[in-house]
Amino acid sequence: MVISVGDTLPEANLVRLGASGPEEVSISTLTKGRKVVIFAVPGAFTPTCHSAHVPSFMRTRDDFAAKGVDEVICVSVNDPFVMKAWGEATGADAANISLLADGTSAFTAAMGMTFDAPPVGLMARSKRYALLAEDGVVKVLHLEESPGTCEISGGEALLAAI
Repeated sequence: MVISVGDTLPEANLVRLGASGPEEVSISTLTKGRKVVIFAVPGAFTPTCHSAHVPSFMRTRDDFAAKGVDEVICVSVNDPFVMKAWGEATGADAANISLLADGTSAFTAAMGMTFDAPPVGLMARSKRYALLAEDGVVKVLHLEESPGTCEISGGEALLAAI
């Protein structure tokens, strides 16, 4: 079942690359008592994700902060080493966007957001979406119809909705 507005985010661990190596962080820890934007992409370095989706949140990061958003998080079914390299390559790290790995697709599956695209080697990947959660509860959810488009899930569209 796909997560909806009003639902609590499922508990799962994501991974980031810290100073001492990979570090797990739970969704509940990331969201408890906080206002958080989470946007998900099918894959790091893939065309739309790299050239449109991440840059849209880099452009709007300060505007989200002005609206009380504590953290902007990008989730992808990749490993934390790829996510770290992608954050450096795009400038997302410098823009204060947290890029977190869902390497096992556990969070993506619990959200009801998995899809497969065998012709391009993407299996159990995330659909493209963006959401606002307050204290772990989904307040706004923008889910794209196609993983190759970034229209309603982009930073500007989500910002306009909150």
